[in-house]
This record gives sequence, structure tokens and C-alpha cells, in this order.
Amino acid sequence: MSVVLSGVFSGVLPGGSLPARAADSSVPAHQTEGDSATDMAREIPARHESSGSVTVGGKRIDYRAVAGTLIVHPEGWDDSASVLAARTGVKPDAKPDAKSDDGNPDATAAMFYVAYFRKDAKAEDRPITFVYNGGPGSATVWLHMGAFGPRRIVTMNDSHDPAAPYQLINNDSSLLDVSDLVFIDAPGTGFGRITGKDKKKSFWGVDADGRAFANFITQFLAVYGRYNSPKYLFGESYGTLRSAVVVNDLQTDDNIDFNGVILLSQILSYDNNADEPRMNPGNDQPYVLALPTYAATAWYHHRLPAHTGALRPFLAEVEKFASTDYLLALQEGSDLSAERRKAIADRLHDYTGLPVDYILRADLRIDGGEFEKTLQGDTDTTTGRLDTRFSGPTLDPMSESAEYDPQSSAISSAYVSAFNDYSRKVLGFGQGQSYLAGINADWETKHSVPGMGKSDGAPNVIPDLAYAMKTNPTLKVMLNAGFFDLATPYYEGIYEMKHVPVPEKLRKNIEFAQYESGHMVYANEAALKQLHDNVAAFIRRSSGPAPAVR
Repeated sequence: MSVVLSGVFSGVLPGGSLPARAADSSVPAHQTEGDSATDMAREIPARHESSGSVTVGGKRIDYRAVAGTLIVHPEGWDDSASVLAARTGVKPDAKPDAKSDDGNPDATAAMFYVAYFRKDAKAEDRPITFVYNGGPGSATVWLHMGAFGPRRIVTMNDSHDPAAPYQLINNDSSLLDVSDLVFIDAPGTGFGRITGKDKKKSFWGVDADGRAFANFITQFLAVYGRYNSPKYLFGESYGTLRSAVVVNDLQTDDNIDFNGVILLSQILSYDNNADEPRMNPGNDQPYVLALPTYAATAWYHHRLPAHTGALRPFLAEVEKFASTDYLLALQEGSDLSAERRKAIADRLHDYTGLPVDYILRADLRIDGGEFEKTLQGDTDTTTGRLDTRFSGPTLDPMSESAEYDPQSSAISSAYVSAFNDYSRKVLGFGQGQSYLAGINADWETKHSVPGMGKSDGAPNVIPDLAYAMKTNPTLKVMLNAGFFDLATPYYEGIYEMKHVPVPEKLRKNIEFAQYESGHMVYANEAALKQLHDNVAAFIRRSSGPAPAVR
């Protein structure tokens, strides 16, 4: 799930962390080097194990569940002193909120995770998938409780859920039939915490977040002996941007190749964001890429003046118009003739249901928030952002743009309440602690582009994905998207993926799938089943046995 943030949006051990402890409810707290993380460490047990089963496709799967934390450090951490301390029992001196005498940065993160391991499978032959949401600043409660965990929350298809009690059911679409799963909460979210001097700067940013996740994954592979398993990343929303950074970091810096990267509701370049493109005049691409989603939404809410046929053929027509006549008209700017301008406005009316005079006053450029407010504005109804199938009462009928997201309001209580209950009663983790589903992170958007140096503009990690695909030409990439997503419009993801600068022979490694759902594709039960089947097939195809040694 994505959250709006600053108009953009709203996962012996290396790295100086701790060895795994006995898995029971009496596990002692972490013992960490230095005083700055001591209070945090005392409150967070290392891990707790439990067992369960899930039925997928009519077959029962018994699994072992582990809920726990791993300690990660910022880039530049030298684990020499920590290894020495572990072997000799001598700990280096350290001062709170400062660099310790060993020269390491003081900031520390305890990242929370829940892992599920199938019991009847040989670990090294079993794929493992690292799963996370985005935000940035979101925990992974959404994918865990809504998509692939062994239990799934039941929510309404396109309307607000009643208040508690909520229902958790067996998840027939859990990916445990094809892969072990590790749901990772971003630093500072879930039951994890960050501490130390410059803690936010050390973990909340494109590069810092990517390195933290890469560090977590390398530790996890070591703790659980999974270095030789087929490996996958599954990121949603900002998590797709994170995946491009993480897979490149892991393959380039840590020499760990991945089998596949699975992207859900993609945004790799913030310049394509439909939320506030007026802040970047001269870049008309966001309007072009959002138009097919406007059309799908108008189709869903019966706001189209003429079209009543099937959705997908209609969208193919809109995509062609968006990338040809509409794009060319926007590029003409002030040179566009009045006659041509009126003709384009008429076509936009046909495809969106918005009034022609409104389209003309908007200079043919309607952003996401304006569309959400206006489409059903005649009934004081606001259309959803994350999932435009959802609607809700308009907060301020005089506002220019939508002031909230009806889908987020509709389902958030169910997801967060269900996970808080499930974690404590089933996983045995979280007693006396607060679960942070999201944080309002002050995100550092500067990014070190592979081979190009530091970029100070809006983050664009398309080069990271290209670099990862070139240095590992066996890497497979899968893009999944919902037609009713205005946070990361589906056509934006297609456009970005078709502009990944890789040789033509590597384009066969990229595949696409779209669904009649929104940003959280899995919020639609039929789409969830399709998502499971597509992702499971992708993992099976790309995790086959290694070639025989001759």
C-alpha cells in the first residue's frame, strides 16, 4: 500500500548484529554494542517461533512461522569490532548519540519481519521471496494480511468496511505453495525501531533505505542458511522503486544474484507521478500516462457518455490516443490551435466523462487529485486514489482536489486491527509494544545512479534496474498492475518498463500482467486469485534446477 507523502506517496551475522537465539517466548533481549540502542533492544525479543497450516489449491501446507527482528546499521558500518567482541567478550566503548570509539556510526535499526517456511520441503531447493510494501514509510501489513500470508483479511470489494469485528480466513492464494515468504517492515515501522544520532538520515532515504533492506536480506540468508535458495524480491508501490535499488546493491556489492524481481503497482521515476505534475511544468508525461486509468474509472462508475462495451478493448483505444494525438497536442503548448484544442477536449470528454468546459479551463491537463474530486462531484462524491472503484463523501465540495482517499479510509482499520490481533495471538510477538503501520518519513530523495553519480532531482531508478539486468542477464522481471490505480497508474508502469535501457535480447526477461483492480490488486478477490496464479507461474519458471555439471 502507498501513503501520500509530500505530494508523492503515501519492507555469526554480518554487519555487527546478533546471532539467532533459541526460538521461544522467553527469548532474552538483544545485547548490542554501545549504549544508544540498549533501551530499544531490551524491549524487542530476538524472535518467536510458532507453527500453522494453510490450504492452497485444496492442498494442506504445514509451515513454521518466525516473527522477529534483525539489527541493521547504516552504510559504512565496519563489523570488525563487533566480530572481535563476539569472539573475545570484550566490547568497545561507546557513547550515546555519537560515533563510538571504533569509528562506526551510532544509528541502529531493528527491522521487524515475519517469515514462513514450509515444513516438508528441503530448504536449499525451496525458493524464498522477500516481500515488502512501500510508502515510503509503510509497514508490510498490507501484503501480509491481504495478499500472500497464510491468513487473509476479508474486506468489501469497493466500499467502506463496517467496524470490528473483522474476519481472518484461510488464504487460498498464499504463495506458500511455491515459495517460503519473508514479510519485512521498513526501518522504524511495525515492531521495529530506529535509534541513535542521525537515525532518520541513516535509514529514511532512497539509498539509505535500499542499503538497509539489502543488509537485512544478507543477514537473513546467513541466519537461516538460504544463500543457495532461488531468491526473489516482491515490492509494492514505493517498494518497486526500492526493489530496483536493492537488487542492484545485492548483485553488485554483495555478489548475490537473484532469480527474479516481482513488481506490483510500479513507480520507478517520480517525474511520472500523477499527483502534482503542475509542480513540474513542461513535463506532460504524467497526464498522458494517467489518462487510461481515468478512462477505466469513468467506465467503472458509468460516467462515459457513449462507451458501454468491454474494458480492455476500450483501454487499448485510449492508450493509443494518449500516446499519439493527446501527447502531440500537449507538446505543442501555446502553439496548439483553438480548433485542435477543442477537438482534443471533446475526445477527453468521451474517454473520461469530465465536462468539456472543465477540460478546456484545465488546459487539457487534469491531475489525479482533480480527477478524483470532479468525476462524481455532481453528487458530492469523491473517487478513490489507491483504488478508483471506491468512493466516499466529499469533505469540502468547494475544494479543487480530493482531500482524502476513500479506499484507504475504507480498509485501513480492518488490516491494522487484524494484524495487531494476529501477531499477538497467533505469532506470539508484540506484547506490550506498539505496531506502527506507517510513519510520516522526511524522505531523502537524492540517489546515486549506477555509473552516473549522485542525482539531486526526483528519484529515477530505471538505470538501477537496467544495470541489474545487464550484470545478471538471467534476472527475470514481472510487472503487475491494476487498471483502477491512480497512485501508480498501470500505463505508467508499462511506459517505464519499455524504457528500461537494456539490449533487445534481454527484453524477453520482462513480462506484464494487468488486473481489474486497484493499487492493492489483492483487495479484489478475483484479482487476488489471478495475481497468485501469475506470480506462482513466474516463480516456477524462473527457479528451475541448475544445469547439470558435465
